[in-house]
Amino acid sequence: MFRDTIAAIATAPAMGAVSLIRISGDDALHAVSSLTHKDFSNAKGYTIHYATVYDGDEPVDEVLVSVFRAPKSYTGEDVIELGCHGGVYITRRILSLVYGCGVRPARRGEFTERAFLNDKMDLSQAEAVNDLINAKDSTNAKSAVHSLKGSVTRLLAPLEEELTQIIANIEVNIDYPEYDDVHQLTEEEILPACEKWQKQIHEIIETAEKAHIAREGIKTVILGRPNVGKSSLLNAMLEEDKAIVTDIAGTTRDLVEGTVRIGGITLNLIDTAGIRESEDKVEKIGIQRSIDAMNEAQLVILVLEAGKELNEEDQKLLEMTEGRQRIIVYNKNDQAEMKDVLSISAINNDIAPLVEAIRAKYENELFAAESDTLNNERQTGLAIQAQSAMKDAINALKAGMELDLVTLDLQRSWEALREITGKAGRENLLDEIFSRFCLGK
Repeated sequence: MFRDTIAAIATAPAMGAVSLIRISGDDALHAVSSLTHKDFSNAKGYTIHYATVYDGDEPVDEVLVSVFRAPKSYTGEDVIELGCHGGVYITRRILSLVYGCGVRPARRGEFTERAFLNDKMDLSQAEAVNDLINAKDSTNAKSAVHSLKGSVTRLLAPLEEELTQIIANIEVNIDYPEYDDVHQLTEEEILPACEKWQKQIHEIIETAEKAHIAREGIKTVILGRPNVGKSSLLNAMLEEDKAIVTDIAGTTRDLVEGTVRIGGITLNLIDTAGIRESEDKVEKIGIQRSIDAMNEAQLVILVLEAGKELNEEDQKLLEMTEGRQRIIVYNKNDQAEMKDVLSISAINNDIAPLVEAIRAKYENELFAAESDTLNNERQTGLAIQAQSAMKDAINALKAGMELDLVTLDLQRSWEALREITGKAGRENLLDEIFSRFCLGK
C-alpha cells in the first residue's frame, strides 16, 4: 500500500541505557544492510542480529538488529528495530544515517496508522495504543489493554450482525422479491427487532458514560460555610498541607485544587471559599467562584459542622445543592459525637467514612471502566448517532412509512456503528447483503 519507508526514534529522547530506532517499509532491510555492511535481505522474521552501524567506513555504534517480516509485524510491512546505545547524540546520528539511505521521517502516529490501514488492527485498537501510552492509573491502563485486545469490536459485533441482518432482508425483499431463499420480513417483525437493538445500544452508551467518569476523574467541589473545615478536609484527602488552615473565618479566598485516588476513582478536588453574605470585595469574588465551581461540578461534598444546629447559611447550601450529585458530611466529630450521619474529623485525618462513601457511590462507574466498553468521546458520539438514527427508523415504522424509506435510517445507524472501528461505506453493506445469498445466485 505504501511505497515509502519511514523511520523514527521509538524511545524517549533522553539519556538512557538503550534507544530504539524503528524502520518500516519495503526498503527497511536494504537500508539496514547498507548501514551495517551486512546482507539482511534473506534474514528471517522474529530474529535478532548483532551488527555495527557505519558512517562510510567509520564505525558509529554496535547495535542489535531485530527483524520482523511482512505481514507478521506491527505495521504489516517489513520492520527493523535498531537497538543502539542510549545517548541522545548517538541515537540521532544513527537516525540521520538511516534518513541518508532514502528513508523519510515518520509522522506522529504513522506506524500505528499503517498498522490500521494494513488491517493489523481496527480503529478502536489503534486508539487504545495511545490510551495505553497515556494511561495515568491502573483503571485507564486496564481499559486500554481491553480495547487493544479487541473488546470494542467484540462488544459491537453482535449489534452489527443483527442490524446487517435486518437491512439485508429488507433490501433483498424490496429489490429482489424473486429470491425465495431469503426470509420475507414483515413490519411486525422489524419493529420489535429494532426496539431490541435500540435498548442494547442504549445500555452500551450508558456504560460508556459511567466508564468515562471513572477514567477521566470526577470534578469534585468541597462546599460549606466559612470555618467548617473544608480546607482541613482537602489537606486530609490529599495527605499534604495544600490549603491554609486557620480558625479565622474566610481564610480561603480563591479555589485550591488537587487530585486524589480513592478506590480506583480519581477525584479532581476543589476547595472553595466559604459561602456566606459578605461585604469584603475580595471574599465576594471568591464566593462567586465557589458558586461557579459548584455549578460545573460532578460531585459536591457538602461539609456541615457536627454538634451545631443548621444555620441559615447551611440551609441555603442544602437548597443550592439539592438535586445534584452530593455527599453530606459532618466534620469535627472529635468535638461532638454524632450518630446516624456521615461524620469525620478532618483535622485528625479521620476521614475513612467519607472515603468509603465515595467508593460505594462510584463502584458502578469503576466496574464499567474495567469492563468491555467504548473508550472515548469519538466512539460514544458515533454510538449516539447510531442510536439516534435507529430512533428515527422506529418512529418511521410506527408511522407506517414504506420500508425502503426506513432502510435509509437503518443504513445511517449501520454506518455510524461501523465507523467506531473504522469500517464504513455502502460498498461494505452491499457485500454483506449479497454474501448472504446462496452460492450460484
